[in-house]
Formats: sequence, structure tokens, C-alpha cells
Amino acid sequence: MDNTNRIVIFKNHNKKEDKQPDYTGKVNVDGRELTVGLWLKENDKGKYFSGTIQEPFKKMENTSEKIRKDDVPF
Repeated sequence: MDNTNRIVIFKNHNKKEDKQPDYTGKVNVDGRELTVGLWLKENDKGKYFSGTIQEPFKKMENTSEKIRKDDVPF
């Protein structure tokens, strides 16, 4: 199945702080996969979602041995 221009959202069962999203997921826009975070909010007009779309978080690998002194710009 082609996931281009599709979105998938799941409840965030790992939420521990208010700053963490209530729902998380992924969106594919023209073949580019991005991360979605949604917060369920409420005001005088009712409940609504507020959210972010960003590049996926990539864990850094252990590069301490790969960085040479000449690579550091300062």
C-alpha cells in the first residue's frame, strides 16, 4: 500500500508530563515522512486538537571515536 499523503495517529500511552503530546503519529507528505504530536485542549468553544509536525527524532549513535579534533569548528 502506498502511504504517500497519509497520516496515522495513536494515543500516547507513555505520556508522563503535560508537555508530551496526548497523541503521536506520522504523516507522509509527498513521500516525506514527518512526526506528528497532538494535544487535546478545550476552550469555551469546546474540545480541539493542537499539534506539531516535525522531522523525526533521530537518536545519535556513539560518535565520540568518529569525531576528530579537526572536525570541531571551535
